[in-house]
Amino acid sequence: MAKKGAKEPTLPSPYEVFGMRIQKIISSPKAQKDRMAVLERQEGDNPEFWERLLEEISENDNVTIAHRDCGGVNVFWTVSEED
Repeated sequence: MAKKGAKEPTLPSPYEVFGMRIQKIISSPKAQKDRMAVLERQEGDNPEFWERLLEEISENDNVTIAHRDCGGVNVFWTVSEED
């Protein structure tokens, strides 16, 4: 018997799925070691998602975004001594 008030799990939005893909790249052991990640557009990526993501990333301190000719970006970051 189902519990009253139990909610169906909600599926992630398309932007959240996109963000999870990018987060996986940035969180990879190699990217963390190098403090750099290469983010490449995939066929079918929503251009608005890219703009939103780059804007959100650029709002962080100690982060640099370098645009590549292919349309992707390199994201570099530094970690302060306090972290």
